[in-house]
Amino acid sequence: MNCYKSIFAFAVTALTISSCSNNTDIPFIDPLISHQDSTVNPTEDFFLFANGGWFKKNPISSTDRSNGIFNTIGDTINSQIKQICEKSAADTEAAKGSNKQKIGDFYSAGMDTLSIEKAGLTPLNKEIKSIEKITDVPSLMTTMAHLHTVGASPAFSFYVSQDDKISSKHAVFFSQGGLGLGDRDYYFLTDPTSKNIRKEYESHLKAMMQFMGENKETATKSASLIMKLETDLAQASRKLEALRDPLGNYNKMSVVQFNKTTPNILWTNLLKTLGVKNVDSVIVGQPEFYTSLNSLVKKYTISEWKTYLKWDLINSYSSFLNKEIRNQNFKFFATVMNGVKEQKPRWEGVVDQTDGALGDLIGQVYVAEYLPKGSKEKLVEIGTNIRNVFAEHIKKLDWMSAATKKKALYKLSTMIMKIGYPDKWKDLSKLKVDRKSYCSNVMNSNMWGYKEMINKYGKPVDKTEWGMQPHTYNAYYNPSNNEIVVPACNIIVPGFEGRMPDDAILYSIIGGSTFGHEMTHGFDDQGCQYDEKGNLNNWWTKEDLMKFQSKTKLIVNQFNKFTVLKDKHVNGDATQGENIADLGGIVMGFEAFKKTSQYKSNQKISGLSPTRRFFLGYAYAWMVNINDESLANQIMTDVHAPAKFRINGPLSNMLEFYKEFNIKPGNKMYLAPSERVVIW
Repeated sequence: MNCYKSIFAFAVTALTISSCSNNTDIPFIDPLISHQDSTVNPTEDFFLFANGGWFKKNPISSTDRSNGIFNTIGDTINSQIKQICEKSAADTEAAKGSNKQKIGDFYSAGMDTLSIEKAGLTPLNKEIKSIEKITDVPSLMTTMAHLHTVGASPAFSFYVSQDDKISSKHAVFFSQGGLGLGDRDYYFLTDPTSKNIRKEYESHLKAMMQFMGENKETATKSASLIMKLETDLAQASRKLEALRDPLGNYNKMSVVQFNKTTPNILWTNLLKTLGVKNVDSVIVGQPEFYTSLNSLVKKYTISEWKTYLKWDLINSYSSFLNKEIRNQNFKFFATVMNGVKEQKPRWEGVVDQTDGALGDLIGQVYVAEYLPKGSKEKLVEIGTNIRNVFAEHIKKLDWMSAATKKKALYKLSTMIMKIGYPDKWKDLSKLKVDRKSYCSNVMNSNMWGYKEMINKYGKPVDKTEWGMQPHTYNAYYNPSNNEIVVPACNIIVPGFEGRMPDDAILYSIIGGSTFGHEMTHGFDDQGCQYDEKGNLNNWWTKEDLMKFQSKTKLIVNQFNKFTVLKDKHVNGDATQGENIADLGGIVMGFEAFKKTSQYKSNQKISGLSPTRRFFLGYAYAWMVNINDESLANQIMTDVHAPAKFRINGPLSNMLEFYKEFNIKPGNKMYLAPSERVVIW
């Protein structure tokens, strides 16, 4: 699930609801009514029928790529974090090393634009000098590895994480990387949009190299060189959908073997620079990429590699430097790539970065001062009910054998649910923060995070660790731990301030698109390959796996047919995991809702039946309007389908939806029974 939003007002007649309200004195405007667009037939486009009214009243801002529920909740949370930052910044006497001092100084440094302008590239001088000192391939590779430790990411990707086949241990991973445009297809597609992006990218590269001190002629040559080098890296990179195959991207080899496949790169020395010790084996995601990199380190001259490394460094830190660099970075990545016309107020970006660096410190304040009481308990209740329904469904499956059902049920029963906020917070005592340099604070934070990551190597896996903050409106499933993580702020439903939403909404938004979605990830095309202990291990019978894969092919075919823009379609292969999770989530959410008193009593609220409220609530969960540029970027780089199809796609497979909205053959929301997908 992906989310972010803020509280907003609804300019329609108030509908007072006492049956689901904590405070019946507050006039209530039901968002499920006010958001509707009566000019759209729900049988033709349910997403626009449910949300189009809100979209018409709330056009996308010139400072945003999208608008909707994620933005509105995000605005609310960011406003709260801003209060935390400003209160901390105002206390100039806070004890050095205290949470308040770090939060206050980080935020203050980010808002001090005069010092940032005066500093220019100074915060990067040390790293730029290290690049200038490169003389040969060994020093090139050593410097390249060093840059990874300070927050840059040139030429390849490196990280320490749980071994997919031995989840109790950490492993060293190497995978493809080094592309300024993010996805390899941007370098090769011949449609007008992709061609223009490449043209604009070279102009962007030229401008950035001039900001680093090159004259116009040299910067032009540098831009052409970087584009050529990155295109070579892209040529060796796998497509987005190919990266979804856990087994295909798990290639374990000894360091000696890795050295032999890349004789121009001495990984033994690089691993020392990267900071990991006593490494005997590594997991190489895409061996062919490193075979190519081995050639490229000799194909391009040392001088040319220096140019590329300088670009990667400034690209990594451009948002935290002086105005001309920030503006150029915004012009390309926000405007050209995502259609955003204006920058947001500075405080919003600084709040985001402060939270990214010091999230565990801010999270402690958020839980104590801003989290509604009882949030965690309600989330636990919903999550438990969803898991119980999931177990019931597995038991009744007609396509799965008893042997596989037993293992599936065991995996589900052992699935860890981390809900609300962690029991222990990360220790950031060694992270140095002051008010002198915003960019240096960001770099210190990146270095702290890097050290935290590599220090895990050789140590037991800490299964209590969280990968999100309690104020992060999102959730995730981690197959290596067989766990779902649902932060506390997921309880927020805009429009229900001061009252508890009715169960139709709770079980559609929180039950379906959150708990049900994340649990289903444990049984999607990727998650199904991990056992209950989090190991990449086939627990299926051959026959059951074939039946499952035949069903996933149907959902791939369904989404391949969805047209996003005139000449672009959803990538069914790349998005299939999320599409499987969306379908499983809405099914489990509805089944759990059917057990509530609201559903059983068939009580109408705002003139809406429980079933109708549930489906409208699910559409509310993905009330997201996005501009064309960002849509084009999303289907190129994201494993999530656009919001419209995360609603219309799953619902087109649900018989209960057909009955409630009288979907008939000939309607756009209609699928023939033989085309509907039922998995879990």
